[in-house]
This record gives sequence, C-alpha cells and structure tokens, in this order.
Amino acid sequence: MKNTTKLLLVGATLTAAVSWAHAEDKPKAEVMTSWTSGGEAAALNVIKQEFEKRGGVWKDSSIAGFGAADAAFQNRLVAGDPPAAKQAVIGLANADFVNQNLLNSIDGIAKAGTWADVLPKSISDLISYNGQVNLAPTGAHGESWVFYSKEAFAKAGVSEEPKSWDEFFVALDKLKAAGVQPVGWGGQSWQESKVFNMILLTQVGIDGFLKIYVGKDKGDASTEGVKKTLDILGKLRAYVDEGAPGRNWNDATAMVITGKAGVQFMGDWAKGEFIAAGKEPGKDYGCMLAPQSPGMVYVADAFSFPKIDDPASQKGQALLAEVAMDPVVQVEFSLKKGSVPVRTDVDKSKLDVCAKKGLELMSEGKIVPDQALILSPQQAGALNDFVDEFWTNASEDTASGAEKFFAIFE
Repeated sequence: MKNTTKLLLVGATLTAAVSWAHAEDKPKAEVMTSWTSGGEAAALNVIKQEFEKRGGVWKDSSIAGFGAADAAFQNRLVAGDPPAAKQAVIGLANADFVNQNLLNSIDGIAKAGTWADVLPKSISDLISYNGQVNLAPTGAHGESWVFYSKEAFAKAGVSEEPKSWDEFFVALDKLKAAGVQPVGWGGQSWQESKVFNMILLTQVGIDGFLKIYVGKDKGDASTEGVKKTLDILGKLRAYVDEGAPGRNWNDATAMVITGKAGVQFMGDWAKGEFIAAGKEPGKDYGCMLAPQSPGMVYVADAFSFPKIDDPASQKGQALLAEVAMDPVVQVEFSLKKGSVPVRTDVDKSKLDVCAKKGLELMSEGKIVPDQALILSPQQAGALNDFVDEFWTNASEDTASGAEKFFAIFE
C-alpha cells in the first residue's frame, strides 16, 4: 500500500511537471506572492481561476511573509530566473527595479484598457514609472483600522466605539478587568510601524502627515506630533500579552475572531480572515478608524512583471495584467481579501460596511499613503527598525525617540 501511494504521488508530480513544461503554446505564469493565509489565498484563487478560465497555465510560488517573499524574489532576479509575476506594493519600492530595466512595461495593456480613466489619480501615478505603466493593481487597503470583537466588548461592558484615545484606553482597561486580552498584537516590525502611522495621522492630521513623510518637515508641530504618537504607542505596551513578539498578523486576528482578544490594529486585509471564519461585520465584529482619525492611511497591491525571455510567460504576463484589472475580478478579489477595488467603475453593491467606509474616505480624498509608497525602501526599512526598537525599549523617552525618527530622513 505504501509503495502504491508513493507511485501515485510520483505520478502526480510528474504529470504536473509535464503539464507545465508543455505550456509553450498557452499563456503561462509562475506567480510569486506572500498571500498564504486563508483570506489571502482565497483572494489569489479568484485571479487564478479567471486566468485559467481564459486559457492560462498557472504555477503558484507563494511564500509566507512579505519580507521572505521579497528576499526569494530578489534571489531569483539575481540568478536570472525570475517568476513571470510578483506581488508588489505600488510606489517607490519598485523604482530601482524599473531603473535597472528588470521589469516589463505593460503600458500598452493599460492604454487598451483605459486604466487611467477608471483609477484614482494617486493610484495611476504610483503604478507608473518614467511615463510608463509597469504594475497591474489588484486592490487598495486601508491601514487605519481597529477591528474589535463584539463578544469581547459586550463581556467587558463596552457599549460604544471609543471616540478618543482617552475613551479607547478606558475600554482597554475594561477588557483587561473582564479577563479578556485587550489587544491582539502582532509583534513584527512592519505591523508595529502600521500602528505608529495610524496613530501619527490622528495626531498631526492629513496635511501634517504628508508634511512629515513627503516634505521631511521636522518643525515644532511635526516634532510634537511624533512625540505624542510615541507616547500613545508606549501606553499600548501595557495591554499586550507576553506571546506577542514575532506573532504573525493573522494569528493576532484569530485572537479577535475567537474573542480571546478585544481589538487588533491592522489593515483591512484582516477582514479576509473574518470572512474565511464565517464572521459578519456589524454582527460578530466591528471596524472603526483609530480614535480621532481624520482619514485613512492606505496601501495598494499590484503585480509586477520581470523581464523574461520565454514567449509563453510573456503572454501570461499580459493575460494576468488584464485579469487583475477586470471589474468583476476586482470585486470578487476584494470580497475575499478584505480590500477595496482600485477601479472606480465597479459594482459596489456587494461590498461590506467596512469596505464602503474605506471607499467613502478614498472618494473624499481623506487618505494618506503608507510610507512604503513614498519613501525609499531603505528609509521604509529604517522606519520599521526604529518603531520596533522603540516598542521593545520601554525606557526610551519620546524626545529622544522623535530625534531618532527624523534622523531616518537625513
């Protein structure tokens, strides 16, 4: 029986390898992403199914963790063996790849699909480099969200969403008193920097946020805003459990889903986990902006397309770009992943209350870009390191912390 099983497994592996090798006459794409959690994988499958429906041959090379996937991708580039497509964040993070002539332009596909007419200008600008479109956007995410367990709030006697940071900390105290872990915290530097940014927006406003990250301003108002941000961030340490260091974001989301934790600070991709668990917004969980927030920090995902010699993979790149921007695919992808479609002409009727809140903020221009979109990869990485160091060093005062923050831009 064991030998039979082994033969079947070998046969299945050989069949898959032969099918991939003989895809020369069809569009094919090896796609590398970090979308491996339940909601993310379900969203990626929406694109995969439509790609295959249109005659494409798909090979999944997903790797858990954005940093790990990025490192693997760069190793493949250096080795001269890139995948046909890579999940990317729009903005400056791709500029070096474009300038080194490592990515294909998909400008012709974008023009044929009139993408500029259906995308918000900020999105359209950030998928274009040197006047050419290089990225196919899949969806936008709001990053200023606080997700909370309705069950945990009820147990703790928290009847309303906190409107201010003072009210928020009162709610966390009630959760702690009720025996509920107040915050489901993902102890990784990129997650911590998301929390820093959503707090910063509440302290300096939209113009102040852009002044700091785009204008590199370090005047009195900006410095005071960063110090207040660090003060609030530091207070959150008292509401985080000992198991938080290194915790993945989806594991922190699971704490809220099961009612073990009251809240989680996270981008709206966390909704994908709630959806996969059969939870409904407004009934089982709530979504609120960080207290006192005048708007929303956002980020947008896309596919980039490395230079590749194989004609079938080149066809696959073109097909994948078209599929990713298909209006129906955009909605179905967002429903699974918890994101918001980047196209402005989609049918919005299926979107949940959280997504509609996000769309409203985007349409009103009450948005600021995540640092990864407007800072160099080196600066964005330095920000992650800075926030992580501050978070793990409870003795750091906010004044010296602010000095270290602004040093990132020097």
